[in-house]
Amino acid sequence: MSRDYFGSLASPVETAEIKKDERNMATEGPAVRRVQVAEHPRLLKLKGMFNSKFGSVPKFYVRAPGRVNIIGLGFCFGWRLQENDIKNSPILSEGRAYRLLWIFCSSYGCRTRYVNSCGTCENTHSPAGQYQSLVPEHFGLSDLTGMNCLVDGNIPPSSGLSSSSALVCCAGLVTLTVLGMNLSKVELAEICAKSEHYTGTEGGGMDQSISFLAEEGTAKLIEFSPLRATDVKLPSGAVFVIANSCVEMNKAATSHFNIRVMECRLAAKLLAKHKCLPWEEVLRLEEVQAKLGVSLEEMLLITEDTLHSEPYSPEEICRCLGISLQELKTQILSPNTQDVLTFKLYQRAKHVYSEAARVLQFKKICEEAPDNTVQLLGELMNQSHVSCRDMYECSCPELDQLVDICRKFGAQGSRLTGAGWGGCTVSIVPADKLSSFLANVHEAYYQRSNRSLVPEKQSLFATKPGGGALVFLEA
Repeated sequence: MSRDYFGSLASPVETAEIKKDERNMATEGPAVRRVQVAEHPRLLKLKGMFNSKFGSVPKFYVRAPGRVNIIGLGFCFGWRLQENDIKNSPILSEGRAYRLLWIFCSSYGCRTRYVNSCGTCENTHSPAGQYQSLVPEHFGLSDLTGMNCLVDGNIPPSSGLSSSSALVCCAGLVTLTVLGMNLSKVELAEICAKSEHYTGTEGGGMDQSISFLAEEGTAKLIEFSPLRATDVKLPSGAVFVIANSCVEMNKAATSHFNIRVMECRLAAKLLAKHKCLPWEEVLRLEEVQAKLGVSLEEMLLITEDTLHSEPYSPEEICRCLGISLQELKTQILSPNTQDVLTFKLYQRAKHVYSEAARVLQFKKICEEAPDNTVQLLGELMNQSHVSCRDMYECSCPELDQLVDICRKFGAQGSRLTGAGWGGCTVSIVPADKLSSFLANVHEAYYQRSNRSLVPEKQSLFATKPGGGALVFLEA
């Protein structure tokens, strides 16, 4: 995978309206920097492509990063991948007086899109969907400015490193900049999370949150309701390594991801009903815990007492909630889960609550920093992967194999990262074992495999936290 230092040497820029740096508070908007485009080969190349495609030079550039979540599901640790490791989607744009949004992707085999800015498009994924959501709903604008955009990214698609969310965040930030509007990082993250639902996936907001709220040199504990991010200092004697299984999983093209979301939603409703809570309002398992005011350990006991381990049929769920099958399908389930025949509610709830407990334990260990910190964090990551594999069932044979290989060659802990069913693993490796770890894992998984692996997808690299999404202006 190519590496470059896009924006890493730039200085903060002060304009008449904006003065921000990489350590903005969440209440402020994304940072703005001035860069010498000639000093950044990738930017210079994209500037030439933009001029060749549209006959003009871009007014500005936007970068939004991918992310890796170390542990957790919903209430989780995450960080933005440092820019010398991986970055995604600088969107080059110029304001237009026409009511068209032109999008040309220079990577991933995308095509030119002609999008009416009123909201009609043959593909509402990412930039167009964000444009539709952000402009009319949040600013009430009807006379919209069109724009030319060139999109480029180097995050492997469907790798669990949030290439799609990075693209959504880029689209939101470029639209905001074109309109001359201001939103805080938190507001923008929430809007981008909502807009990604245009793709049909019922995702949360962790990916978008870390994309905007990330800061150089620190991991973030992301929590929701309300959205907030807490700095967490990771151990200095360890390195986190990303390895791509080379198995792609497109969340929007399958129902796997949404089925898990619906299973968690149904489990939350049954638990709420059992505890005489207003279950109709409940959407997430964390809401049940909050309404009951109990610990995660107590929620695990309530789950054991309330839900059975055998799969639930839609008819049984309807009996438990006192609703009709039609109401279940139209009022609770997403369109691509309405024909599912069984739901594993006990397993999903147990995974979510136990994973949340591991997140809190992970944070506590980082704060207390005992002598065996790396070992303890690794054990939590190992437990997390087992739960993802057995209780949430979002792993795959290749991920399991890669996790085993990483542990064999020195990782204290290893787990899948992202939605699962393919993509990448994240491993915690003692710093003094990094070189041998990288060499051995590369040989064992990429070179000895009988699978035909595309070289550019054979991503194996150490990473550390970098900053969040920002706008670049040419100096």
